[in-house]
Amino acid sequence: MFRIATANINGIRAAHRRGFGDWLATRDCDVVTLQEVRCPVEALPEGAFGDYEVAYDAGEIAGRNGVAVLTRTPPAAVRTWSVPDPDRPLHRALRKHATEGRYVEVDLADVPLTVASLYLPKGGLPAHLQDPKRMREAPDGGAKYERKMAFLAGFARHLATSRKAAAASGREFLLTGDLNVAHTKADVANWRRSNQVEGFLPEERAWLDAQLTPRTLVDVVRRLHPDVDGPYSWWSWLGQAYAKDAGWRIDYHLATPGLARTAQAAVVDREHAGVRLSDHAPVVVDYAFG
Repeated sequence: MFRIATANINGIRAAHRRGFGDWLATRDCDVVTLQEVRCPVEALPEGAFGDYEVAYDAGEIAGRNGVAVLTRTPPAAVRTWSVPDPDRPLHRALRKHATEGRYVEVDLADVPLTVASLYLPKGGLPAHLQDPKRMREAPDGGAKYERKMAFLAGFARHLATSRKAAAASGREFLLTGDLNVAHTKADVANWRRSNQVEGFLPEERAWLDAQLTPRTLVDVVRRLHPDVDGPYSWWSWLGQAYAKDAGWRIDYHLATPGLARTAQAAVVDREHAGVRLSDHAPVVVDYAFG
């Protein structure tokens, strides 16, 4: 069995205070992908990633973003957006994000698999949906929305390129991470109130629809849990959202069909030793692969 987990830890130092180090040491994962590590390399706590090898792109925005892939053995190759790859030039819509610490991709050395970790921008509302009386932030005229939609368009092309490159080298491909998009009504607890909320807008959901086909990428957790609400992977810290399991499923394993067929079990680690590690929870999948 080959175990892969993905987790938005919302700050490596805060996550360690809540028990992330023990979770990492005891969960027995072969690969762990992380988002929102939020820490410069020189400020990482001692033993931040346990005994794992780490491919980490911290980005250049202090205290924000940062993605990593942890592996048991050194990967055969590592690709980040911050290091230009002449064989895979970034789409122009993604170039402005190249130094933000949003994407890292590795070719595993021990199994024929490429694994990527993505932290997709949260975005915002289009201008016509912005009502100052109902917003916590000042209206921006749809700037964050347009930024996210441009990212999605560019990333769709990048994703296809990475998937095809993996296939050409005899590898399966797995995209993991915080996509900041809930796909269907089963992925948002209060979906009726979320139809005009960033992350559940019709155009965002349509984008995810277009990435998922029987021949390209499969939503592994939904394949294993086809008829349930959730399992959710993010809950607001506010109110009783967590206690009532009023969450969103926005953290994914999107796998090429050959890998997806080997998935045996998928669970969300809502807490570790009675403590939430983050506002997100790790999504752990066991694959009969390798």
